[in-house]
Amino acid sequence: MTDYRVDLDPAGGNWPALTELRALLADQKVSAGHLVLGCLRRIAAVDGAIHAVLAADPTAMVQARECDQRLANGSTRPLEGIPVLVNDNVDTAGVATTAGSRLLAGSPPRTDADIVRRLRAAGAVILGKTNLSEWGNFRGTCSSEGWSAVGGQTRNPYVLDRSPWGSSAGSAAAVAAGIAPLAIGTETDGELVRPAAACGVVGLKPALGLLPNRGIVPISSAQDTPGLLAGTVADAAYALAALVRMPTPDIDTTLAGRRIGLWPGTRPTRNALDRLDRVADMLTSTGAKVVAVDIPEAPDRFGDALSATIAEFAPSLNAYLRTRPDAPADLAAVLAANRADPRELALFGQDLMEAAAAVTDDDRRIARAGRARARAWANQALDDALTGLDCVLAPTGPPAWPIDHELGDPFVRTTSTIPALAGRPNISIPVGLEGDLPVGVSIFGPADTATVLCVAAGIAACWPRSTPRFLSRQLTSTS
Repeated sequence: MTDYRVDLDPAGGNWPALTELRALLADQKVSAGHLVLGCLRRIAAVDGAIHAVLAADPTAMVQARECDQRLANGSTRPLEGIPVLVNDNVDTAGVATTAGSRLLAGSPPRTDADIVRRLRAAGAVILGKTNLSEWGNFRGTCSSEGWSAVGGQTRNPYVLDRSPWGSSAGSAAAVAAGIAPLAIGTETDGELVRPAAACGVVGLKPALGLLPNRGIVPISSAQDTPGLLAGTVADAAYALAALVRMPTPDIDTTLAGRRIGLWPGTRPTRNALDRLDRVADMLTSTGAKVVAVDIPEAPDRFGDALSATIAEFAPSLNAYLRTRPDAPADLAAVLAANRADPRELALFGQDLMEAAAAVTDDDRRIARAGRARARAWANQALDDALTGLDCVLAPTGPPAWPIDHELGDPFVRTTSTIPALAGRPNISIPVGLEGDLPVGVSIFGPADTATVLCVAAGIAACWPRSTPRFLSRQLTSTS
């Protein structure tokens, strides 16, 4: 066997494309064991700075050896031997799944989440679990994204005192840092695409229902979905195809003739508008037609969506907790246990959970109607914006802000809510740096994921990939 080494230099992981890795594995020019060993060495080299990985799966090398045996026997599974990290709110049988809470750190799940079953069926090696905003950042306001009582604070690999955003903070930071070529995150509204933008990677939130959400610690069973963090759009598309058991789609990156609507979001900053202007200039130079679009604010529909999410939380969580040995029985037990644990509530409270616990059956009945109104409005708003266009492009969010465990995170308006409410795909791609920090744009609108992937790939090709430098600045907290 050729002693092929994946270049994992200290300044940032340099993974080949998944298709190239898969070909190298098939030709036995690299082994799955070599890839896993490279990931473990990378964790040892850089994760002490960013705290993205909660735990490596102790069976990862065993999984890799089994993959190598199957590869020697001619396995054609698309992810055979590819190491993948998984958000720690996604069940992995026999390996702790905590959602960042010490209350779930006892006995691990008995079974894999459906998305993990699909990963294993496609041949992937489950490398380990990544840190996240505790309970998917649905515990309390004034929180710090990327912080959990189990894993502490995940840090942005570009500048260590900056937020990785969240809740899929560890998955995004780990892919950015070259720890693994692929990671699973989750999203209810922006929790995957926003950390992708903050950490300079690709975040693919697929259409609702395309990937299964059973076995994921929930926020809203009506809106939660797993998704993918990857280095490139092509890698995200390849992995998605493997997980939905379809051939890899042809990704046409040609932008000439594409009709793209630019939406700055609501109340954009001057920096966001300047960034969007630069993106528009680049797209126009490729032959794309770029036009301004507007998606009006709808405070009543946003209020409907928030009320629905709060109403859906307790039933969703209680159903999940019944699947876990040694877990609290229900949301009321979670609230009581948090009050008794000084570590859990050390930085911020649990007012969101308390609001969810106070919802009545009548409230839930009203909230179901509100959910339907919000979804119908979001789909109509996107259909109206897409008139004559292929997709909408918008800023995913601002560059990462300083971590502040005293004041928590600032309130930031983002563009993820409307595609999330509509259940449509949303892809965030990096479009360079502002200073030392990555920025991203989101591509969404059509219900068809393949169209969004093609446009995203074409736009991403206009910017060279950057790698993090793990810059140190004065940290606001040592937690």
